[in-house]
Amino acid sequence: MTTSDADERREYYRITDSIALEITLLDGSASDAVPNASPLFDLLSEMHLLEFESQHLLRNLNERDRPVAACLKLFSKRLDLLGQALTWNLTHEIGEAQTVVLSEGGLSFTHQTSFPLGSLLGLRMILMPQGLGLQLTAEVIHCQESTKGKYEIGTRFPDISDSQRQLLARHIIKKQAHDRRTLRAQPGEL
Repeated sequence: MTTSDADERREYYRITDSIALEITLLDGSASDAVPNASPLFDLLSEMHLLEFESQHLLRNLNERDRPVAACLKLFSKRLDLLGQALTWNLTHEIGEAQTVVLSEGGLSFTHQTSFPLGSLLGLRMILMPQGLGLQLTAEVIHCQESTKGKYEIGTRFPDISDSQRQLLARHIIKKQAHDRRTLRAQPGEL
């Protein structure tokens, strides 16, 4: 690993997480869309991006008109419940959750298929528990055979938008906090 590779790996904090993940090998540029994308998945992704983009507006409104802001927060919670229902349907479509290592810069996972270095993958991910649906393009940066005939795949996100990166960062921070609370709640642990 070169020094620049090591520096890039340390740029983002990584977590081990369990997510629903669908992988498609793309045969074009990084701007290709994931083929056969589900309309429900697209809707879920758009719901989360809009919710994220509206957060600063809601905070500003809360300072000026608390009753209206409270009403909008209730509507937002109702939409979150609809999003959870969509997530439940999509996890059956995408498949069971699998353990991955996730950061704002990329994803590492185990897969039954080998992918050539530099190849582009279309990823559809559902991050739990909030049911965040993200559709990203990933470039394979390493692929090594592991035990049981599977491959350890490491990817980076070459064209991730700022809002998608911020959604990933928020998920990672929430997961870190949850893991710390869980660790502190265990008896006999410091």
